Amino acid sequence: MNRHLKVAFMVAPFLAVLGYIGADYYNENEASKTKIIQLVPEGHCDIINHSCVLVSGEFKVNISDKAGVTEINSTFPLDSATLFLVDKTDKMTPYPLGMKESPYYWRNHTELRELVGNKGDSYKLRLITKIKGGQYISEFYTQTVK
Repeated sequence: MNRHLKVAFMVAPFLAVLGYIGADYYNENEASKTKIIQLVPEGHCDIINHSCVLVSGEFKVNISDKAGVTEINSTFPLDSATLFLVDKTDKMTPYPLGMKESPYYWRNHTELRELVGNKGDSYKLRLITKIKGGQYISEFYTQTVK
């Protein structure tokens, strides 16, 4: 075995480890870049009757309202979440949601139950959730069925 081959065998493990660490830093940097992804309703959205799911790939957000407290839970941990109630003139009222028990559950008191509490009521909502560099946004309507 010549000396060039010996040096190659000694240097190869270090290059492999450095390449692995470099790839990890690169992937982490790419994940933290700002990107906007749209969430779309999965079927009919009825927040009052706990039947509203927004989807983007494997990421899902379930929205419900219990006694004036609007709650969302997601399949991935969130950094923040804000729900906007949008009236007929497109004026938005923001409701920053607070973490409940874990980053999967967020909630806040809202006026949503007063606005869509009766059968047939409909209202426009917007939701922005943030995960690292990604912002998941959605504009959708909730309509009370029962």
